[in-house]
Amino acid sequence: MPPAPQPHPLAGGTAGPRALRPMLETVLDAMADGAARRCGPLPPGGPAAVAATTADLDPVIPEKGTGADPALRELVGALAEGAADPADPHCAAHLHCPPLAVAAAADLAASALNPSLDSWDQAPAATALEARTTAALAALVHPDARHPDALVTTGGTESNQLGVLLARELLPPGLRILCGANAHHSVVRAAWLLGLTEPVVLPTPRGVLDPASVRERLAAEAPAPTLVFATAGTTDSGAIDPLPELADLAEEHGARLHIDAAYGGTLLFSPTHRSKVAGLARADSVALDLHKLGWQPAAAGLLTVPAAADLAPLGHRAPYLNADDDTEAGLPDLLGRSLRTTRRPDILKIAVTLRALGEDGLADLVDRCCATASELADLLAADPRFELHGRPTISTVLFRPTGAGDAEVAELRRRLLHAGSAVLGRATVPGTDGAPGTWLKATILNPHTQTGDLRSLLKLVREAARDRDEDTTA
Repeated sequence: MPPAPQPHPLAGGTAGPRALRPMLETVLDAMADGAARRCGPLPPGGPAAVAATTADLDPVIPEKGTGADPALRELVGALAEGAADPADPHCAAHLHCPPLAVAAAADLAASALNPSLDSWDQAPAATALEARTTAALAALVHPDARHPDALVTTGGTESNQLGVLLARELLPPGLRILCGANAHHSVVRAAWLLGLTEPVVLPTPRGVLDPASVRERLAAEAPAPTLVFATAGTTDSGAIDPLPELADLAEEHGARLHIDAAYGGTLLFSPTHRSKVAGLARADSVALDLHKLGWQPAAAGLLTVPAAADLAPLGHRAPYLNADDDTEAGLPDLLGRSLRTTRRPDILKIAVTLRALGEDGLADLVDRCCATASELADLLAADPRFELHGRPTISTVLFRPTGAGDAEVAELRRRLLHAGSAVLGRATVPGTDGAPGTWLKATILNPHTQTGDLRSLLKLVREAARDRDEDTTA
């Protein structure tokens, strides 16, 4: 009688590493092959071409499996070939960073071991590691606080939603949110999800909240409980609101202050740039996002607070996870650490990165990206064929061909995307004349980007603009 077939190997346990090792070779080879076939920052041909490539992988669920090696080779290769690769210097559209190799390696261990941070008995070491690491990051943001704390989130959107939720729970009923037109769209969605009135949105013609208009509105809202929602690094231009002045106003009017520092928060690591986020420590809650200017694989968000007691409204009981007698006996209660139940140990990659690079190493990466963005701005300012929106505050540079209208800028961006030669974002912000306009956006998050990469990127934009002009006049 033939032996019964063995089930497919698992990733964990003592045998897991042996099972993973040959598969990792296959995965890495497939990634390299896919990137070579793509040969650029984006697959050429647009959505239809990419969809046609993945359609070749039918059937999705075959009657009999292909086995691990062919499945990994085919699908990982297809994903790599069809990827928008943030490690390519010409892929600079979004706050979408190239992750550090050390962080990605740590994330593999998190996936293989699969701790779930909803009860201590599913994640003993991950629980302790998260507590230590979040405490250290909270102290970085709130250095003068006695009991700062931080929660791990999926990113800036969840962190902002939690900041609004805490304000609703900790302030009297009738919360109003006061934000600028430059604020992240998640604040509007947070108000909707939480059953609050729509935020009061103040115009930001200069790209940042004006303290005078905030003061006027706070006086008009009195005595309604208010959350002032400020931004340290907008998604459009990287602009930073005047945080110290806004903190003064919030304190003066008894308002709560939340700062969305998903982009700019990691400037705290840099002695050169941390003064740009002065006032961050005075916030009642702060959103951070280390899969932006932190070089982590998504997801890697945090919400920090200067007083751990402020997190009490998130407390929740489920006897099979945090029974009272277990908690009284010393088992950590994790349900109040998130609105999610099952939660992967995203803290591991963050902790490994912090330990591997240290403050100096992270400061160097921040400084490199900011310096490269300034260099790009210099190149644009010196070239009469381009219009520069303004000097970068962090690492985002807005520009467009001189004399190009909104429709031309938008079409030029799509032309580059379809060719697969460059991935630039778009932003609609006021220009020097105060009128909103469409600009190309380059967000420098790759610390390996060189001067030659910047020059070749601008050459691609010039050539695409010239080709469009020729097509128009033909």
